[in-house]
Amino acid sequence: MTSIVVTLPIRAESVANLREGWAARHKRAKAHRHTAWAMLRAEAPACAIDGRIAVTITRIAPRPLDSHDNLRTSTKAAVDGIADWLKLKDNDERIDWAYAQERGAPKHYAVRVEIRAAA
Repeated sequence: MTSIVVTLPIRAESVANLREGWAARHKRAKAHRHTAWAMLRAEAPACAIDGRIAVTITRIAPRPLDSHDNLRTSTKAAVDGIADWLKLKDNDERIDWAYAQERGAPKHYAVRVEIRAAA
């Protein structure tokens, strides 16, 4: 498997701190999931898993989130979209998930996804 890097134009926010109804949350999650799947599919239509893979999800935003819980929940829908593209469940043992954050310019939000063969 070759390395794949895709930057998703989504705003990953801490869902635990948002005050919104279920419909708005569902709409945002569905859009994030579809965006992740569609952009990966455009980059590489099919992905054959032979061995372990490492997926690093980097949230790019002006301010960081606390990394032990809010970072993971903010990117959950994107993780589901990545798993959809891989045609695996997000808890599959062959996938090593890693999370990171980067400081972005003011009002600049994105999520970078890096997929590569695990060492």
